[in-house]
Amino acid sequence: MTEHYRMLIDGQKPALDPAHALSVVNPLTGQTNAMVSDATAEQVHDAVTAAENAFTTVWQRTPGVERARLMNALADLIDGHADELAQLETDDNGKLLRETRTQAHFAARNYRFFAGMADKIFGHTIPLDSYDSFDYTVREPLGVAALITAWNSPLQLLANKLAPALAAGNTVVIKPSELAPRSTLRLGDLVREAGFPPGVVNIITGGREAGEALTSDPRLGRISFTGSVGTGQAIAAAAARTLVPVTLELGGKSANIVFDDADLDRAVIGAVAGIFAAGGQTCIAGSRLLVQAGVYDEMVSRVSARADDIVLGDPSLDTTQMGPVANAPQLERIEAMIAAGRDSGATITSGGERPTGSDLSPGLFMRPTVFAGVDPMARIAQEEIFGPVLSIIRFETEDDAVSIANNTDFALASGIWTNDLSRAHRIARRLVAGTVWVNTYRSSAAQAPFGGTKKSGYGRERGVEAIEEYLRTKNVMIDLSDSVRDPFSIQA
Repeated sequence: MTEHYRMLIDGQKPALDPAHALSVVNPLTGQTNAMVSDATAEQVHDAVTAAENAFTTVWQRTPGVERARLMNALADLIDGHADELAQLETDDNGKLLRETRTQAHFAARNYRFFAGMADKIFGHTIPLDSYDSFDYTVREPLGVAALITAWNSPLQLLANKLAPALAAGNTVVIKPSELAPRSTLRLGDLVREAGFPPGVVNIITGGREAGEALTSDPRLGRISFTGSVGTGQAIAAAAARTLVPVTLELGGKSANIVFDDADLDRAVIGAVAGIFAAGGQTCIAGSRLLVQAGVYDEMVSRVSARADDIVLGDPSLDTTQMGPVANAPQLERIEAMIAAGRDSGATITSGGERPTGSDLSPGLFMRPTVFAGVDPMARIAQEEIFGPVLSIIRFETEDDAVSIANNTDFALASGIWTNDLSRAHRIARRLVAGTVWVNTYRSSAAQAPFGGTKKSGYGRERGVEAIEEYLRTKNVMIDLSDSVRDPFSIQA
């Protein structure tokens, strides 16, 4: 019997209505993992109401030290249930179990990091022109935050949003992708076990109707969304009508740049891991490998050989190096973009097709694919594919590398491989990207801010900058004088 995973609204888990239910499918087997609710607009409204009530009656009055205690308790529970949470996520999206387990522990680290900030949200005193005036600021939470995550890394993406939102004193309504919701719904159980008051954290599931009902609710204090550019644009448009501020973490077409003085052993590993470690299904994927002419042929040869050796299979096994694509529509998108790459005149040096073999046939697998001789303006070099497809582009000079790297609609991440310290700093300054890695790629830290610009979105997650997304400033001005002033003489 297929298991039902229930939403969390005001501390309760409403029963799943079969008439409003969605299937969650395992991309490895094609079998249904579970059924989840396709929330109605009324249920979404109830979740926002619960969050609003919890904010005004409980959470905004809860001291930072108590918020921190609850967040640390949640982090401990996440660490204790990391294997279970990771397996749910792997079964939903096909990502390697060892990666989803690492991401669960990294999520816990984020909750601890922001718990440490919960009682350190300070205002300032401001000296004014008048001696008899006293002015100060107060940093206050926004109220109810809507947190919407994608299917590729649900727990980690949620931690980027939920941790600073709670630390700042906001209540939340969470909507995970309906394609991979189970780890988030299970997290709701841990939220209750940690002792959070009912209504502080609410979790809904569903498709378009639920998403539109949530993002158009005027009671929200912020919307934070991770996902596609098109959906992000629709959310920003809806939020503009209600004047709700938005944080958007969208797509990427990141340039991983290898100069001819680089340590090629490290650069090859960085290039392969940058695109294939998560099957390319990550916004920061190093999907464009820019290689200087002097080492271009060697890099093409070595990267293609490493791609050929990647072991596909069950993502729960330690021997597997890349699992299936997360869902059928995404696989269709990848196949269409590979066809576009062929049509553009680029050369496939590895992969380019689905694998054959009875052990893989039920799954949504695509072989790691490498294109060489890619025109920087070709579709495969300009559009986000979100799959295991690498475009290798030749460049001659530093100016060429910077020009090609910056010449896309996206500006999320980038990588530089060089042993020249001056060059590393020079290029990092010139790259338009929210993150620049030097002699590494896809490294993360709770303390390091993350986000992009251009069509990669705006706002920041992680780091001290993230908590600012969930706070507003109130100014308080006090007249200390003991005399009566003519109100018509006071400057506005």
